Order: sequence, then C-alpha cells, then structure tokens
Amino acid sequence: MDTWGLLLEIVILLAGCLVMGGVLTSLKQNPLVGYLLAGMLLGGPGGLGVIQAEENIEAIAELGVAPLLFSLGLEFSWQRLVGLGRNTLLAGAVQVVLTAVATAAVVLLFDRSMREAVALGAMVSLSSTAAVLRVLIDRSEIDSSHGRNAVAVLLVQDMAVVPLAILMTLLSRGGTPTEVAMGVLRILGLAGGLVLALYLLLNHVAVRALGQLSVEKNRELTVLLAVVVGFGATWAAHAIGLSPALGAFMAGMFLGSSPFATQLRADVSSIRVVLLTLFFGAVGMVADPLWIAANFPMVFGIAAVLILFKASIVWGILRAMGQPNGVALATGLCLGQVGEFAFVLGSTAVAAGVIGRQLHMVIVSSAIVTLFLTPYLVSFAPRVGAALSRWRGNVQERKAAAAGEHRNLDVLIIGFGPAGQAIAQALTGRGLQILVLDLNRAAARVAEPLGLHVQAGDASSVEVLEHAGAASARIVVITLPARSAALAVMDSVRAINSTAHVVIRSRYQRHAAEFERAGADEVIGDEFEVGRSLADHVSRQVDVLCSDQHSDNGGSDEEETALLAATDQRPEAGSTGEL
Repeated sequence: MDTWGLLLEIVILLAGCLVMGGVLTSLKQNPLVGYLLAGMLLGGPGGLGVIQAEENIEAIAELGVAPLLFSLGLEFSWQRLVGLGRNTLLAGAVQVVLTAVATAAVVLLFDRSMREAVALGAMVSLSSTAAVLRVLIDRSEIDSSHGRNAVAVLLVQDMAVVPLAILMTLLSRGGTPTEVAMGVLRILGLAGGLVLALYLLLNHVAVRALGQLSVEKNRELTVLLAVVVGFGATWAAHAIGLSPALGAFMAGMFLGSSPFATQLRADVSSIRVVLLTLFFGAVGMVADPLWIAANFPMVFGIAAVLILFKASIVWGILRAMGQPNGVALATGLCLGQVGEFAFVLGSTAVAAGVIGRQLHMVIVSSAIVTLFLTPYLVSFAPRVGAALSRWRGNVQERKAAAAGEHRNLDVLIIGFGPAGQAIAQALTGRGLQILVLDLNRAAARVAEPLGLHVQAGDASSVEVLEHAGAASARIVVITLPARSAALAVMDSVRAINSTAHVVIRSRYQRHAAEFERAGADEVIGDEFEVGRSLADHVSRQVDVLCSDQHSDNGGSDEEETALLAATDQRPEAGSTGEL
C-alpha cells in the first residue's frame, strides 16, 4: 500500500475511534473500550473490512507503547513509591505475583506450554488504571477506603509493567536454565548501560544545553525533547535486544526528575492520545466480532471467571493484612478487570512468538468484556462490600448479645481529619465518653494527647462499629469527605443504632438532601460553611475599605454611620431582624 493509502486508513481508524469513544463515553464507559471496538469493527477478521493495511497500522501503533510507558516514567519517583507505605507495596506486589502464578497454574492444566502459561499470567495480573480511576473520580470515591486501596495497588501494578515486559523478552528466547540465567545477566548488563547513558545524556548534556535555550520561553522545545528522548530511548532499547518499553520508561523516569518535568507532562499529552488511540485501535483489530458473537457464552464465561478470580485474590490478600471484609471485597471488585497494559504485554508476546494469535484473540476478547463491565463493578463495589459487612455485623451482634456485651458511649467521631479534630477539641474537658474511629492508625498520635480513646478500623463495617460500641452511642459524627463512604457508614450506623443523633459532613451541598433521606439528623455542608466564612470576611473588609475611603474624603460621623449601615445589613446582638 502506498503512503497516501496508509494515511487514509489511519485517518479512518482514528475517526472510528473518535465516534466509538464518544458513544462509549456517553454511556459512562471508558473510551478505551470504544477504541478497541472501533478497531474490531473496521479492521477485525470479521469486521467491515474498511481497513486493509492491518500490519502497517499495527507497526505504527506499536509506537503507542512508547508514550504510554514514557508517561508512566514521568510520574514515577522514589518519593511516591515510599509514600505508598510498606503494607500497600507488599499487597500490590503479592497481588501481581500471586495472580500471575495462579493463572499460569490454571493454564498449564489445559496442556498449554510453560511459556504461554507465564505470559498469560503476566497479562492477567494487571488491572486497568485508566478505567478504575475514571469511575472512582466520577463517583467521588477516590478518598474512600476501597478507593485508596485500589489506587495503591494499581500504582504498584503500573511499576510492575517494566519487569513483566523484560520477562516477555526472556520468554521469547527460551533455552536451558543456564542459558536463561546468562540471558538475565545480559539483559541486566545492557539495561545498566542504557540507564547510565540516559542519565548522562539527560542530566548533564540535555539539561545544560536546553538551559541555554530558555526552554520555558519555547514550549516547542520541550515537545521535541520528549519526542527525541522517548522514541530515541525506545529505539535504542530495541536495537540492543531489550524491551522497547524499558527504554521508554527509563527515559520518562529521568526526565520526570528534570526541571522540565511539569511542562513535559502537559506538552506530550496530545501526542500520547493520538498514538495510544492507534495502539488500542490496532489491538481491537485482533478480535473478530463474528467469532465473539458465535462464542459469546465462552468469552463472557472467561471474563466472569477472570473477574471473580482476580477479585478473590485481592480480597484474600487484603483480609490477610487485616483489612475489613467489606473494604477488601469492594477493592477486589474494583480490580477484577484485565487492564490496558495487558494489551501491551500481549502485543509483545505475539511479536516474540510466545503466544499464538488465536490465543491472543481469546484473551483480548475477554479483556474487552471485563473493561466494559468495569464501571458497573466499581459502582456496585461499595454496596456489595457494605452488604457483606452488615451480614458479618449481624452475626457479630448476635454473638455480642449472647455474651451480654454493652458499652455506654456519648460521642463517636468517625474520621479524624481536620474536621474531626476540631470537634474533638471542642468537646475535650466536658467529661464525655468520646471514641475516635479512623482507618488511619496515625490518628492515635493526635487523639490520645487529647485524652480520647482511639480505635483503628473501617467504620463501614458493622462488625467494627459493634466492637467500637456504636450501638449505644448518643451522638455519631461522620466527617468522611467521600460521599459513598459516608453513606455506607451511616447505613451501618443506622443498622445497629436507630436512636443516635447522626451529624454528617457533606463536601458538596448537592448531596445534603441525599444524606437527609438516608437518615442523617444534621448535615453540615463544606460549601455552605466556606461560603458563610468568606461572606463574613468580605463584609468586614468592605467595612474597613469604606471606612478608610470615608476618612480620606473627610466625611462626617453621621455620613460614616450611614455608609456602614448600607454595606453591612447583619443584625446587631439582640436584634430581631432575620439573618
């Protein structure tokens, strides 16, 4: 095919991705699913046949892997890694390894080769950062317990992409254990050389050279720097026999610590969108819509098994680390899909001859179904987790009643951020029985000096609330910022205590009515309180300005009094006027 014919087919594919991405977005789906469907319909084996140059487009789309890993490297930092915490890092790492090993073991039962089993295990172990974060942010659940867990595990999964890509390179070579060991040493040596070269180039050559060119005044230079370094490192890694993904990631990581990092992240976004769209469109061309329709029960069955399988592993790991049942299950449901990096690893595996195209098509088709189901899974995850917590709480309640346990509690404060701390300080010294319940154990360091009792746990779990004595609490204050988390906690509180006076914080005023319908006695809105504080401050400042202006103009006392009355209509103490 000539150059112009190839260009036309690229435009057609991008136009199809634009349309399907828009349709899926209107259905509150991830646009990535739309890109995959567009490729499937336009150029798949059973598609419309509009695109004929699949191999040429796939070759161009492989470049989409570079900006994906490059942008991941830009966001990577040791500070961010350490900030995740030891338990979170351990949970993420165990999840990747355990899911990969368990998947490989299952694949081996179907008489597949070890190389195929390991490759499929690596692909299945990854979830979709883009899909999950999008839904969590849209639902304001990013600060919820399961939301924080999901984000942390997803970050660890993203970091695992590079070693998994190297694993794909090793699988393509095969050989005896000695040859494999030598291959590992060779890859480590070459990777070390690439890292050293990129470090010297970017930290000593590029930074000084571009510093003389006033990059901050020439934004096109940052775009050119990103393209040259990103694609150059990708080519260099491929040329020396390494995974191209490793080169792109390393380039992004070094640029991410440079003075140009912030500008680079903004300037390369448009290029990244175009190339990633091509990549996912090309991946979609692997799948056959007619084959999927004819074998839909099998494809859907595999997708359902993958979701349950991954959710169960995540649930088990978090439970083993002390997380409540409901939070662990909700997190598992959020991470049950097969993510976008699995397509990257799959393309690498097919190109290296590790897995066949037929097997790749089965996995891609099933992965598309899991991505399509992701918004619904993430939306229902808190409800399913809360239902499990209530069921477990009912069992715990019956046990506690049988044992005759009872605790008198005046005030239960759930969430010990700035709002919870302000409430605690206002109540200190009144002789009240106050208990602070927060998932973050660090809350104890702030609460205990105030003479407060502190328990660490997830308040959406009925069993945790029962243990804290919420059944006898006279006042329950919920200060959690996430709407869904606060609703789940209030449902659990009302399930065991129908008489408590529940005061709840609402980040947005539009959610106040929802909290009241759910059973809150008092809703304190962040927006209203901030607005009132701003109004008071601005009103006082207007008084001062008007007073200064009047003094400069030499006005009389009577005129000053009239002017102040006109700018401040608030009633004085004892006034019967309405505020």
